[in-house]
Amino acid sequence: MGATLLVSLISFVGIITFVIKEKLLDKILFSLIGFSAGALIGGAFFHLMPEALENFEAEQVFVYFVSGLVMFLILERFFHWRHCHEGVCEIHAFTYLNLIGDGIHNFIDGVVIAVSFLISVHLGVVTTLAVIFHEIPQELGDFGVLVYGGFSKTKALFFNFLSAITALAGALAAYLFASRIESISSGLLAFTAGGFIYIASSDLIPEIHKQKDAKKANLAFLLFLAGLVFMWIAKEISH
Repeated sequence: MGATLLVSLISFVGIITFVIKEKLLDKILFSLIGFSAGALIGGAFFHLMPEALENFEAEQVFVYFVSGLVMFLILERFFHWRHCHEGVCEIHAFTYLNLIGDGIHNFIDGVVIAVSFLISVHLGVVTTLAVIFHEIPQELGDFGVLVYGGFSKTKALFFNFLSAITALAGALAAYLFASRIESISSGLLAFTAGGFIYIASSDLIPEIHKQKDAKKANLAFLLFLAGLVFMWIAKEISH
């Protein structure tokens, strides 16, 4: 639980933006949209889907994957209806989708960390370090998505932390239901992957296309590739 709490506190990495000037922050936030899109796609295809396929039949995995994609489409329509009027959105729907998807992802991280410690302390420490390694840039990207989507910086920090502490619930569930959690987590992995792909492809990447400033758009695209590469490297190192 201590290791999981430590990982959850990484969600406060966005606090560094409080000392950055507003104009520079705007540029950074848009760039983080690109990085976050790449990290979401990389996380889905390099981490979540391969892990799910190890424990489920391919057909089951893709049913969960498509279910996640469809569910996030339904959720976006709901949040769009609640917060957007006559084409104007005070807070974009993708911010809420990002929180939900990240919350499920962090729940699974908590499960993975707890199960690793149940096997051995050494494996638990190694797994915790691996999770921290990929969480730092991902949490910064998540924070950027929330602020870009309409949250204040304070509100973004708070809700990003709320989505992060679902890892504690995952760790507790793994400890209490260790014998059953594997089959449940495999389905959640594929479901979350579908959600991540939906957020990246239908919400974040279109934001890059809308950018009229060629330099900003090109930088965001390069950071999109950087997000993909980073998640691939994180996969290789964690193995």
